[in-house]
Amino acid sequence: MELISQHTKKIMEECKERARDAGLSFADETLEYIVTNKDMLELSPKVMIPTLYDYWVHDVEVLKEQGKYKLQPHNPYETVINSRPAISFYNDNNPDWLNIMIFYHVLGHIDFFQNNELFRNTWHDDFVGVALADKRHIANLRNVHGRWVDYVIEFTRSIDNLVGYFQKLHSHNHKPSLFPSKKLSFYFENFLQVIKKAPLSFYYSEVDRYNELLKQNKNVAESLFFSTVKEKYPEFQTLYEKQGDEEEQRFDVLEYIMEYSPFLNKEKNQWMKAVISIVRNTSMYFQPQIRTKIINEGWASYWHDNLFCGDNRINGHETAYAKINAGVTSLSRVGLNPYAIGLRLVQYVEDLANKGKMEQEFQKLTNRDLKDSFNNKTGKGKDAIFDLRKNFSDFTLINTFVNQDFVDMHNLFVVGQRMDEQRGVVQYYIKSKKAKDYKQMLLNTLYHPPVVSVDKEKSDENRLFLTHNFEGKQLIKDFIPDVLLGIEFLWGGEVNLETTEIHVKKISNQDVFENKKVVYTAKERKVSRQNL
Repeated sequence: MELISQHTKKIMEECKERARDAGLSFADETLEYIVTNKDMLELSPKVMIPTLYDYWVHDVEVLKEQGKYKLQPHNPYETVINSRPAISFYNDNNPDWLNIMIFYHVLGHIDFFQNNELFRNTWHDDFVGVALADKRHIANLRNVHGRWVDYVIEFTRSIDNLVGYFQKLHSHNHKPSLFPSKKLSFYFENFLQVIKKAPLSFYYSEVDRYNELLKQNKNVAESLFFSTVKEKYPEFQTLYEKQGDEEEQRFDVLEYIMEYSPFLNKEKNQWMKAVISIVRNTSMYFQPQIRTKIINEGWASYWHDNLFCGDNRINGHETAYAKINAGVTSLSRVGLNPYAIGLRLVQYVEDLANKGKMEQEFQKLTNRDLKDSFNNKTGKGKDAIFDLRKNFSDFTLINTFVNQDFVDMHNLFVVGQRMDEQRGVVQYYIKSKKAKDYKQMLLNTLYHPPVVSVDKEKSDENRLFLTHNFEGKQLIKDFIPDVLLGIEFLWGGEVNLETTEIHVKKISNQDVFENKKVVYTAKERKVSRQNL
């Protein structure tokens, strides 16, 4: 692995200038490396982060990828990681014209990483540097504690999809309060405005009263202020304390274990918290990428196509580019190509906005012919897609814009399978061309970890009680025992998991599905199951 040549770096810098002129926004500093296919195979299990901590599963993944490569050799065009500075990797045999296309694609990704709100938690972190420090820390712990470090990593990774990503995102996005304490903030921002719906005149009089007390003696102003509040609103203190309890409930499972586990809080086991924290923070860092695969690839594909087709350096390579671009962005009739769907959704939104079809005037139309011919030529297409880039995830993009017009425009459909008994083969057939079915198919492919929380009322120092919020999809039963045994180790006591399972029974020769609540218990390294 080595840095790209100065000649190739000059090409990248020229691409940056053109990308910025088109409206993309990203930091000046980037690092580009030339890698071999072997380098790619070794880095892929570490999500292309060279400094990520070592773990035996990575080695297994490398062997698996090497086996795949022997069966089907392939050359990835590029990989880019969300770091500071942004780092991208390129195959070692790309010609200049292909690098130009790839650079535009990479700059689209970097622009997305550094401007999409779901990545807000990562904007100020040098994750490669943090990962290197974490890797060294884990290596030092291995020298002291040996294989127990890997046990802790394994047990933590079994539930690292339960991290409270959206809670953390909310805390980053939440605007700081204008008031100097949480209690004052709750009183003025929640209690008066939301709970009591007090008139503005009273709200401002309370602000003036507090400011007057502040002038008299700032050390006792707050206590004097709330002594009067207590007389007028005796329920205030109870509501404030309840709000504090609700905030505490926002601990995710890993956070709660780190904070309250009697086993981890023993002095000899404190080192385990550092390992759990490293695994949790690593998972948290990649959460936004998992949730923006389609829109991110669509955004990057949109810009490599627009910028490269308008670049005079494409001259003489149009046919080769068309072939490669078609291979990347062509629609899959069976399966899902995130590049293709993401690109077409971005283009669709741009077209809607350019024609004014996202405005109220169009939404009021009921005549099909008028809707088809509607075109106000607003020129707002670019503004609309930059708004997509800033605020949308895969879920919101699909849920908002995959409609019947989009499905019909691209002749999209849901594919079904059936067995041809005579020929002994599986047949594919068009199952549905309805937008709601196609949308649901796309949504079913998205990352959606189970919602599991700690039931504090049923938990104590001897027992951790977890509750799974059933959303129509049961947990994978084969995995539950091993996961609970790992949590039992980290907690140092009994672990319960309340969940819902789907059972099938025959009634009049028909399958009838029914949901049953069950509790799994891990105690003394044995797992049992009980119906509720």
